[in-house]
Amino acid sequence: MPVERIEDRIASLKRERRACILAHNYQRPEIQDIADLVGDSLELARAAMRTEAEVVVLCGVHFMAETAAILNPGKKVVIPDRHAGCPMACMASAKGLREFLAERKNAYVVSYVNTTAEVKAMSDCCCTSANAAAVVRSVPEDREIVFLPDRNLGHWVMRSTGRRLTLWDGYCPTHARILPEFVEESRRAHPEAELCVHPECSPQVCEMADFVGSTSQILRHCAESPRRSFIIGTEIGILHGLKKRSPDKEFFPATPIADCANMKLITLEKLFWALRDLEDLVVVPEEIATRARRALQRMMEVVSR
Repeated sequence: MPVERIEDRIASLKRERRACILAHNYQRPEIQDIADLVGDSLELARAAMRTEAEVVVLCGVHFMAETAAILNPGKKVVIPDRHAGCPMACMASAKGLREFLAERKNAYVVSYVNTTAEVKAMSDCCCTSANAAAVVRSVPEDREIVFLPDRNLGHWVMRSTGRRLTLWDGYCPTHARILPEFVEESRRAHPEAELCVHPECSPQVCEMADFVGSTSQILRHCAESPRRSFIIGTEIGILHGLKKRSPDKEFFPATPIADCANMKLITLEKLFWALRDLEDLVVVPEEIATRARRALQRMMEVVSR
């Protein structure tokens, strides 16, 4: 089916289903272009809560769809490909966390939204890369903070807040491909460019950066900056949004291999099938959802202060 025809069918089904389409900043360009909102994890969570749509189609990876389902118990949440997982989220299991906390009775657990619903349910508060530092600052200073699963984001938060964290040994395989030597090579090729990286990058890469922030923070920073060229150290799907916002500026990937295969599993065809069939509904058991919702709501309360 031609792209224009698929897009027309998606638009028709979206009206019929009273649906909204939410897409992460790392999605394919054509998915970003057809979405009602494109954003980072925090923006998608907020949008899922605000929408009056009866169906939320989450174009991202599974934990994002789970988060939307947890925050919207009265809505149908669909993911166009149920195999779109997150390797980092799989690095922290509820069983592993339970064993880890057995000797840390007074620990305060801050879990990145890049976790399963079961792990969120065991957490005191969730965070995103955009608000992790604010969440950590909100925790009483006499509490040990267990931060999971991303050790790199945890390192950046410790540097930003001065708080000591007990870090889980997880990481993002896509951001792990952004090696310091690749960054140095990009800087040699584009010496005038500003280096903007995501805090899921290694501490060494973050130390090299001119700006460190979430995907939405990078998008906003580059749009507002007087600089004309930028090296971008995060998943390459963000380049589409950067170019759309600032067509008069130049953007170069820190490395072209920072490509998340899971994010790219979502296609226009799968989005069409998801709206047509409503088969891959994301359902979180209520016992888990209730506890996970509390951790997500605490995160929202910190953001709104």
